[in-house]
Amino acid sequence: MKIIKLLTITLSSTLLFTSCCRENLQTEIPASTYDNGTLILNQGGFGNGNASISYLSNDFTVQKNNIFATANPSITLGDTAQDIGFYQNYAFIVVNNSNKIEIVNRYTMGYVATISGGLNNPRYIAFYNGKGYVTNWGFGSNPSDDFVAVIDLANYTVTNTISVLEGPEKIISSNGKLYVAQAGGFNFGNKISIINPDTNIVQGTIDVGDVPNSIIDYNNTLYVLCSGKPNYAPVETPGKLVTINLSSNTVSSTLDFPANTHPANLDILINSMYYTVNSSVYKTTLGATMLPTTSLFSVAPQGVNSIYSFALNFKNNTIYVGDAGDFNSNGKIYVYNSSGNLIHSSIVGIIPAGFYFN
Repeated sequence: MKIIKLLTITLSSTLLFTSCCRENLQTEIPASTYDNGTLILNQGGFGNGNASISYLSNDFTVQKNNIFATANPSITLGDTAQDIGFYQNYAFIVVNNSNKIEIVNRYTMGYVATISGGLNNPRYIAFYNGKGYVTNWGFGSNPSDDFVAVIDLANYTVTNTISVLEGPEKIISSNGKLYVAQAGGFNFGNKISIINPDTNIVQGTIDVGDVPNSIIDYNNTLYVLCSGKPNYAPVETPGKLVTINLSSNTVSSTLDFPANTHPANLDILINSMYYTVNSSVYKTTLGATMLPTTSLFSVAPQGVNSIYSFALNFKNNTIYVGDAGDFNSNGKIYVYNSSGNLIHSSIVGIIPAGFYFN
């Protein structure tokens, strides 16, 4: 699960700042290519080692599953794929419970390298000035060992770590800074950490709503969607949409969701923002002073109770929705046009967790 902290199984007294390359395992680049389409990251079941990647072309005429395994038959992607980050021609696949990052050519899935040291419960990745930055939750029993790993992209090694608050999730680079959503791990966080990547120092934090799950920078503004504390928390709290001025790193506005409403999956396209609540997709204009009361569309007619993953494809102005179903069987994805009409559906791997547009 994306928001539940995953426990690591093995204990290491020191971080091993190493990487492993297996160029000899692949002698030629696969003939098939995966440009002009979408990579779908399938998380797989925790503890089962069945993460995978699917592909869907932008015109929906080509759909393939298990493309990482097809290109790299001797390599197992691993246990609980969490995120993919694009850097130049490469895709960095963060595999949470396997404590590694697999690096492949983003257009062919051809193997490049594996980073297997210096990570502990890795979550999300961002890039800045020739380096990668990966959020790590550390051990589930320790609320004080969370960090951001710094990766040298010249040799694919972890060279440094930056201590942060508990439960760092999504991370982005903007205006020469790194911004980290501190969701809180097993607890409930409510801050954004600001890191200076030139010094690897946390310069400060910004208070937002409870459990920030999405952060997007757009036109010198950071948009933070917070889900609020869930109904199993000691005190349930509703979600918030917080905007932060990146010139001053101060909160410029906050919109409160109704009681017992827990939004997720914020995305922005053409001066409009979209987010999900349960099985519904909502749309509003940037800078709106009130939240919409009517959804753009619902995926409930497709039998979806709760949207697991969500993204907007600016290349064809479409909306992608992932349904994890029972979390054990192959999931499904649905593609809608900008008006909310269903135009495509596919069966993919187990727990479709993210969409990445090539």
